[in-house]
Amino acid sequence: MAGSPGGARRQDDRPVDASCGAGKRPRVVLVQTQAENAGAQEISRLVGAGLAARGYDVHNLFFFRQSRSFDEPPQTAYCASRRPGDPLSFLRFLGALHAKLRALRPDVILTFQHYGNAIGGAVARLAGPAPVIANQVSARLTMPAWLRAIDRVMGQLGVFRRITVNSHDMLRDYSRYPTGYRKRLTHVPHGFDQKRPTLSKAEARRQFSLPQHTIVLGSVARLHPLKQLDAALRVLPDHPDWTLALAGQGPDEARLRQLAAELGVADRVRFVGEISPEQVANFLACLDVFAFPSLAETFGLAAVEAAHAGVPVVANDLPVLREVLLYQGEPAAILVDASNPAAFGAAIARVVGDPALAAQLRRAGDGLKTRYSVDAMVDEYVRIIEQAIRPAPQERAP
Repeated sequence: MAGSPGGARRQDDRPVDASCGAGKRPRVVLVQTQAENAGAQEISRLVGAGLAARGYDVHNLFFFRQSRSFDEPPQTAYCASRRPGDPLSFLRFLGALHAKLRALRPDVILTFQHYGNAIGGAVARLAGPAPVIANQVSARLTMPAWLRAIDRVMGQLGVFRRITVNSHDMLRDYSRYPTGYRKRLTHVPHGFDQKRPTLSKAEARRQFSLPQHTIVLGSVARLHPLKQLDAALRVLPDHPDWTLALAGQGPDEARLRQLAAELGVADRVRFVGEISPEQVANFLACLDVFAFPSLAETFGLAAVEAAHAGVPVVANDLPVLREVLLYQGEPAAILVDASNPAAFGAAIARVVGDPALAAQLRRAGDGLKTRYSVDAMVDEYVRIIEQAIRPAPQERAP
């Protein structure tokens, strides 16, 4: 993207568009739902950091703080201290969101996740003229029907200037939507932070209190029913030498603990809790296999990170994972029906018992870094943002 000769310059020496006024850095506000160390928040963190490195004035606005251990980025604010639990607190939250957006006076707003898009987009339109770019990073299974209908109408009416999706599978998913919605869609593949451990496998296992001389399966995921982590527990009874480590927090933890007790494997299941992005690399270093039995994904960031980190991945057979976990025609994961404990367990056992297969998966996983570059992702957002700030005449709203 070319800027004017007198425009401000980004930290990487590329020009920032001067359409927001001479000497003024364009202000971008990223609107997220809950603040926790999860996949959608990791993407907004990477996008925000990349935009800041390119000279944008980036602010992060969360609806509420979900996790006390959340590693918040710079210039972060919250609309509520916790999830609104009644109509009055919800109205207070909406008022705080409106007030904060008015005070920030952004040049462009990026919203993330389904509630972030619907609520953040609607309030943003009331708070000021800044164009809204919605990021569809939530699988449709996670969205109630009424919210999907609202999102559809907002897209058709032009509440969102652009709508990004992170896979071709998602583009196909939205292909049945009306033209007014589809014309705003843009495919922006996720970039990912390359995870580099600072500890050896033995040291990492000591840090996370995991056994040294056993096969350790693991996953990094929000503990939610749609992640289908019970499938990983159900393979343990037939494999007494396996341990499962789950890194994450969420509403499904109590059910998973109860299931582990019912299966008689509670002593071989470790609930590590939520970990920061910086801790993920050392957690992955503990693992022999990354188990990813999720029922619904739009990209599968955790599986991509694990595959690139050299941990063989066994995942649920989802169309989006067939697309994403592939490098030059070679699969970077074993895909199987994870709802079938025998099939899921057999696939994991196959990877554990076949060093050549594990090596092939690692080679393909290493290549994923060339498909999913953070710089390429941020550059695409730069292009979208600059078009939104100063659209071509035919793109401007009447």
